[in-house]
Amino acid sequence: MSRATDSTSPASTLDLRPLLLVNMTCTLSMMAFVALIGPISRLLHMATWQAGAAVTVAGLVWVALARPWGRLSDRYGRRRVLLIGSAGFTVAYWLMCLFIDGALRWLPSAGVAFVGLVLVRGLIGAFYAALPVAGNALIADHVAPEQRARSMALLGAANAVGLVLGPALAALLARHSLSLPFYVLSLLPALACLVLWRTLKPASQAMPHAPLPVRLGDPRLRRPLLVAFVAMLCVTLSQITVGFFALDRLHLPAAEAAQAAGIALTCIGVALILCQLLIRRLEWPPQRLIAVGASVSALGFAAAAWSASAPQLWACMFIAAVGMGMVFPAFSALAANAMHASEQGATAGSVSAAQGMGAVVGPLLGTLLYDLDPRLPYLTVALSLLLVGLWPGTRRSQG
Repeated sequence: MSRATDSTSPASTLDLRPLLLVNMTCTLSMMAFVALIGPISRLLHMATWQAGAAVTVAGLVWVALARPWGRLSDRYGRRRVLLIGSAGFTVAYWLMCLFIDGALRWLPSAGVAFVGLVLVRGLIGAFYAALPVAGNALIADHVAPEQRARSMALLGAANAVGLVLGPALAALLARHSLSLPFYVLSLLPALACLVLWRTLKPASQAMPHAPLPVRLGDPRLRRPLLVAFVAMLCVTLSQITVGFFALDRLHLPAAEAAQAAGIALTCIGVALILCQLLIRRLEWPPQRLIAVGASVSALGFAAAAWSASAPQLWACMFIAAVGMGMVFPAFSALAANAMHASEQGATAGSVSAAQGMGAVVGPLLGTLLYDLDPRLPYLTVALSLLLVGLWPGTRRSQG
């Protein structure tokens, strides 16, 4: 298996802070929309499926554009794609702010509101798709293979911070107005884009190799793409079902179930942050991180299926997220280490597309399985993680 060991510069020359900032702020802004779409859709008289579709469209666009963004970053450089992605995200988010504010003021028909939200969410997803692709490719360009999982874990931790802070800030600001959170949070991506433009030096983007195309069916990518898909599927599946689980299995009233679900999601975010920061101190190769992380996460999800109280559910979700915190940076590093330097952008795009597909399939599969038995989604997730974590035949590549 070929490896991209010919990094263009040592790791110490790459300042990750602008990447961390742009990933955190954009994820935070995206999660604010997810947290507020419920009350917004009710005020606009939208059906539940329309609210769900407005959320899902960003994942579909992510899947469609991740690989093209990767190829563009190979051809034109990581910095240019990162700047286009962050600037485009900022403009698209401002458009969404204006649309939501106008819709809440003038209350158009549900059909008009639905079409508008789908369009602006799709535009946001289109530019957001560029950020993880170009960011991971930039790390692969400049960080030695044995250190990539640790650097990519920092990006994962930044995303997890956004995952936790987004809903919290949205809830805090929404007390005054449902449109206020979007106006306030739209300033953060703009600030991150400015920091990225000023601090990410063009000289660090030299591409000494002609870019090469990468097929989704490339044998070198089979394992990391499968792990990426399953990992994102598991996270989104658990997110969509945890509120229903608190209602039906824990027999909590609606208000208490919503609170229990919110705390569970917060536990997931905090665990992801702590674990991915811990990985910075570990010297484990990606294969070991995947095996251990998937096993730990499977244990947490399996135990969650039998939770009898909210604190038990929170503890199980925390354990499951600790395992996922090991898996997420590991599959990105595993993919990068398997490919040549001239394939890193397309490789990052392929991995991101696999994650996007997991984000689309997870909520759909979770709700279908939940209708059969509330425990089935978590047991299915546990089994899937065990299978991909202990998949034999790849010991020859230890990342």
